[in-house]
Amino acid sequence: MSGLFDDPGADATTAPPPDEPGLFGEALPEAAPAAYRVLARKYRPTRFEDLIGQETMVRVLRNAFAQNRVAHAFMLTGVRGVGKTTTARIIARALNCTGPDGKGGPTADPCGVCADCRAILADRHPDVMEMDAASRTGVDDVREIIEATRFRPLQARTKVFVIDEVHMLSRNAFNALLKTLEEPPPHVKFVFATTELRKVPITVLSRCQRFDLRRVPAADLASHFARIVGLEGFTAEPEALALIARAAEGSVRDGLSLLDQAIAEAPAGGRVSAASVAEMLGLADREMVFDLFEAVFAGRVAEMLAITARAHEFGADFATLLQDLLALVHTVSRLKTIPALRESSEFTEAERVRGTALATRLAIPVLARAWQMLLKGLAEVEQAPDARAAAEMVLIRLCHVADLPPPGELIQRLANAPAATPGATPPAPPTGGGGGNARAVVGGGVIAARLPGSFREVVALVAAAREATLHAHLLHGVHLVRYAPPVIELRPEADLPRDLAARFAAVLGEATAQRWTIVLSDAPGEPTLAEQGRSAEAARREAATRHPLVQAILTTFPGARVEEVHTAGLDVYGLPAEAPAPEADPGPGEDDTETFPEEFDT
Repeated sequence: MSGLFDDPGADATTAPPPDEPGLFGEALPEAAPAAYRVLARKYRPTRFEDLIGQETMVRVLRNAFAQNRVAHAFMLTGVRGVGKTTTARIIARALNCTGPDGKGGPTADPCGVCADCRAILADRHPDVMEMDAASRTGVDDVREIIEATRFRPLQARTKVFVIDEVHMLSRNAFNALLKTLEEPPPHVKFVFATTELRKVPITVLSRCQRFDLRRVPAADLASHFARIVGLEGFTAEPEALALIARAAEGSVRDGLSLLDQAIAEAPAGGRVSAASVAEMLGLADREMVFDLFEAVFAGRVAEMLAITARAHEFGADFATLLQDLLALVHTVSRLKTIPALRESSEFTEAERVRGTALATRLAIPVLARAWQMLLKGLAEVEQAPDARAAAEMVLIRLCHVADLPPPGELIQRLANAPAATPGATPPAPPTGGGGGNARAVVGGGVIAARLPGSFREVVALVAAAREATLHAHLLHGVHLVRYAPPVIELRPEADLPRDLAARFAAVLGEATAQRWTIVLSDAPGEPTLAEQGRSAEAARREAATRHPLVQAILTTFPGARVEEVHTAGLDVYGLPAEAPAPEADPGPGEDDTETFPEEFDT
């Protein structure tokens, strides 16, 4: 019966050996092994200097404690796993630390041995209360906090309320918290943490000191993981740690969870390999990705298909494979545009050596084209019933355009090549008249002492006067017979309003301060402005199609066609600018009016 009434806190050596009979003669069970603590909890920072990648926030908080200017409320924002809740607990310890002698005050370097520090570290301090707003979102939950602020701390110097995922609180809960948050009792501090800062009302943000916790760079994460691997009695390949750091996407906690899994797959006291990590993450081997990249950009289809078959055997996910290729295209593009990065420790040895070689060989337009094709292909793979087939089709397309020059280089080649059709001549200039310096009026009146020089200009005046309906009729349904400002002879089509001429004359008179005469005629007149614009566009397209360079392009790319021709110097109606008109006719005399069948004036 030895040890039956022993102090539970006594040394374990006083317990009976396992083979000694128990109280009723049975064998005593072996003591349960201590529960395993995952790396994310075991290596959780306990001091400000242990926080990784948050130097700015640490500096500000240290200065605040040194100057006794600690805010009453903090808002910590950032992606998951960068240390928001950890920072809140460190702040709580810094506020309540009493030092090893029990006489210390608030400090940026909590001792970790006093009763308050140990209780906060163990998550059992009565004056440091944490609430998960994701599960307690209502106003009643906030009222409990408000009620608790009225009482002084039970044990510590300061009551600290930590509310995680604070953006999940309801609108009424936020409103209930506002007054207390603005004027809290002197013994109360609030620390809020959120991953969705935009969902927090601005009235709450304005009452808090805000800190944006950054994503931790992959290089810093890899260094941190290397130290932890050593403390755990393992070793790891640098490439394995780089893969974990890259997969963590700036989150320390996510990275430690992956590292925990990678160590569990390694033999006891063994080595974490890049191959095992890649298999764990469903990634293709990094060297395999480089081999695939080089095969694709060299246009070697058979080699590319052999690599994808090997990736399939290893169980690689093909969407992830295309994502790896996208990441490599981005890396090579950065190395191409910023050569100084080729010596940066940000990249692995393979990325620096093989990536630099690829950056030297490939042009930015080629890389940009591959980026766009891979982005489109990734969506196809995610939607296709057979991911492998979809991924291979994407890569086959990439192989076949690998040696295709970018558009600029292609045009230069075709421009220097002989004409595609023997005897082809340069295109004729666009029809519709030559250029000139006539002013198109599109938003105001005309220059003083000069009337509009053409019918197109007066139609543009109507558009500038915001007479949309009248402008449409003039554009599509009116044929100019004679333009002799301030007299315009027109043939309107039959379905146009009867008051068209009067409205036209009135608008022009107001725009030019000039009396205009609009005469309706039965003469055929010119095509409408819209018809002239369509004819001019067709002529330009025909002329462009006859050009030797365009003929070469059409021959090189069967099925291509000229869709549209953009020419400088065209007005809003798609017609070439007109030469200045001669001086305006002073107007019709009495004999002139008798020659027209119908006359309207202002």
